[in-house]
Amino acid sequence: MAGQDSGLTRRTALALGSGGLALALSPSELFAQEMTFFRIATGGSAGTYYPVGALIANLISNPPGSRACDKGGSCGVPGLVAVAQSSDGSVANVKAVSEGLVESGFCQSDIVFWAYNGSGIFQGAEPRRDLRLISNLYPEVLQVVARPDSGISTIADMRGKRVSLDVEGSGTLVDARIVLDAYGIEESELEAEHVPHGTAVSMLRAGELDAFFLIAGYPTNSVSDLVQEGLATLIPMADGEAISLIADHPFFSLSVVPEGTYSDLPLITTLAIGAQWIVSADADEDLIFGITQALWNENSRALLDSGHPAAQQIKLETALDGAVIPLHPGARRYYEEAGLDLSHVPLPDEGAELT
Repeated sequence: MAGQDSGLTRRTALALGSGGLALALSPSELFAQEMTFFRIATGGSAGTYYPVGALIANLISNPPGSRACDKGGSCGVPGLVAVAQSSDGSVANVKAVSEGLVESGFCQSDIVFWAYNGSGIFQGAEPRRDLRLISNLYPEVLQVVARPDSGISTIADMRGKRVSLDVEGSGTLVDARIVLDAYGIEESELEAEHVPHGTAVSMLRAGELDAFFLIAGYPTNSVSDLVQEGLATLIPMADGEAISLIADHPFFSLSVVPEGTYSDLPLITTLAIGAQWIVSADADEDLIFGITQALWNENSRALLDSGHPAAQQIKLETALDGAVIPLHPGARRYYEEAGLDLSHVPLPDEGAELT
């Protein structure tokens, strides 16, 4: 559950100030109001989760003293201060949410499903049946970034190369291993590194890496910079291997990075997977209803469309796409009232295992 703080602490003042929200109440009135803090575990600051998380945190926040929604102010949850928190990614986030270390987190849909059912990479672990969904957000794509002088033109060329698969606990590492397996490549055949995305970017720029894997919405700013500097290109996923991989791992779908997304690069064939926003089942129902309502407030649309390009793909009509765990009761109540079809969304006592 989100922590409560009735005092105007330094942390509170910083949270209010960072959002650029105008204060309409006096300090004495602020002291008298309850404030709820709500953390969103995202990913590394150089990826897509973090900027999208910061945008969503802003639109669901409504600290005491904010202008009213109908007067051009915040349309978030009254008294809520949400913050995006960097993390090691999907695997770390499901654990943090389940163990109450954060209030919510962004995670890939396959990681969420495996954690909930104790299958896949969580095989043999206690199923985390306390995980609940707020919304599917946007598709994430596999981006295999390589130096043009690396000698890598296909994934099969990675043998013997210096390749970062991302850090332990990240969804990117899980999927990088799945992709390598589809090509029959053992990790031991690479000079594998396990570094966070920001470090991988720096190492590739310095010539210390040949390539790295990234699962993120496009365009990713750090990749754009590398491509514009002439230091990187994207490696396509061959159709045959992609189709075979999807047959064994149905959370993936065929996708592309459109031509021109990164400077002058052509269309790149690849894979996609859903980015989802999860909470614990014991999160307050009214709070999660309010957060879901704020996410889909008509004023939030303008903020999403003017923010990160991945946020432009966050839409109500795809909010339940790829829903593989139960909705939180607060979110479910919102979607029922909004008239969405929930027939395909599992209930807490449902869910057949996939591997």
